[in-house]
Amino acid sequence: MFRVVFYHPEIPPNTGNAIRLSANTGCELHLIEPLGFSLEDKQLRRAGLDYHDLAHVHVHPNLEAAWEALLPSAVYAFTARGTRRYTDVRYTDSDVLLFGPESTGLPEEVLADPAITERVSLPMLPTSRSLNLTNTASIAVYEAWRQLDFPGA
Repeated sequence: MFRVVFYHPEIPPNTGNAIRLSANTGCELHLIEPLGFSLEDKQLRRAGLDYHDLAHVHVHPNLEAAWEALLPSAVYAFTARGTRRYTDVRYTDSDVLLFGPESTGLPEEVLADPAITERVSLPMLPTSRSLNLTNTASIAVYEAWRQLDFPGA
């Protein structure tokens, strides 16, 4: 199933909600340090409720270590500066969906990494700056899963 990657996540409830997303869809969640919180954080545990044991969560010390675990695969970097809409991608079950920190999004050096297959975005009104991290990840995961006809559901 898809691998969702949060690069330097900052807000515990977002990651807790992503743990719930992982448990409910079968996708893996990969977190790249540094994290803006402890994995024992009460807000993270509360947002993930009792899904922690059902989710597949991996923590990597840096991007290079994550690539060692995840590649070769297509890597779609989600960014407001995307060159293609997320609905125009034809996903496979081994794809990597990469998301940046809540306050800044993916930095340019990550977006320029040769492992990135494509920069993708979700359409928004021109007056908007961004969507919530886990909301964006959920929209992307469900679109990718829908394209595969929701295997396992």
